[in-house]
Amino acid sequence: APDAIRGERRNTYQTAKCFEMKLLVACVGKLKRGPELELVQRYEKRLAGSGKAQGITGIRTTELPESRAGDAATRKLQEADAIRAALGDATPFLTFDERGKPLDSREFAKLIGDAADNGTAQLGLVIGGPDGLDVSLRQDADRIISFGGLTMPHQIARARVMEQA
Repeated sequence: APDAIRGERRNTYQTAKCFEMKLLVACVGKLKRGPELELVQRYEKRLAGSGKAQGITGIRTTELPESRAGDAATRKLQEADAIRAALGDATPFLTFDERGKPLDSREFAKLIGDAADNGTAQLGLVIGGPDGLDVSLRQDADRIISFGGLTMPHQIARARVMEQA
């Protein structure tokens, strides 16, 4: 029988589950050397240690090139195709977009924790490029999350995603 453990993200006692989940961060654009990259690396290292208690056994980041198409709609569509290829067909995913639902830190942690508890093997976290995300990708997302109405560079969004994960 599973042992009872204290569930920090819920602040309740719960039954331990033996599921393991990997996070796949798929983002358009490459972080260059500098403070943003250092911040993301710091959060990735922290998550690698602390995530194990929540069932997160690994994190993989896939940086996808920005499309060079002539118009924004085509760029977003090409980037969406690259994101889908990076995630694979069976990976549920969350997108980050200003039109999404704002969540506080506890709600976001619960969302990630629930995915692990429910046996999700891999969860995608998707960050678009400068033009945002194609509407078809937002429609396919399991959840669209907003960090508020402010537009922010994808480098900052990526740091924020890593910090919250």
